[in-house]
Amino acid sequence: MKETLLERFLTYVKINTRSDASNPTIPTTKSQEEFAFVLKDELEKIGLSKIDYNFKNGFLTAVLPKNEEGYPSIGLIAHLDTADFNAENITPKVHHNYNGEDVLLNEEQNIVMKVDEFPNLKDYVGETLITTDGTTLLGADDKA
Repeated sequence: MKETLLERFLTYVKINTRSDASNPTIPTTKSQEEFAFVLKDELEKIGLSKIDYNFKNGFLTAVLPKNEEGYPSIGLIAHLDTADFNAENITPKVHHNYNGEDVLLNEEQNIVMKVDEFPNLKDYVGETLITTDGTTLLGADDKA
């Protein structure tokens, strides 16, 4: 299951869902709507019901029935767009068993995520880090 989640996440982050502030529509780009339909298919595959994409507001909704009585239902929401920065040719990099040192994102351009600039990296020693190559956004906050 873990590999399936990682593979799915890597697929999602490669999709360009960059915002377009000059476009008054919702969502602001066609690729955001296309991503919603990718998610719709995924939700169908894992057995959710009442899956609906609202073309008016760009919301994708679905229901996961509760499996036990007596507990309240919960709702989850996320946006599909990423910030207005380069989102073409997103190249995620997986760093297994992170060692707590600076992370080389892009050797060719010498882009390094430095621990002294991001000291919270030390909190993830031994974990798997997923980054970009430093030239694009990852969009992980939207697609996780």
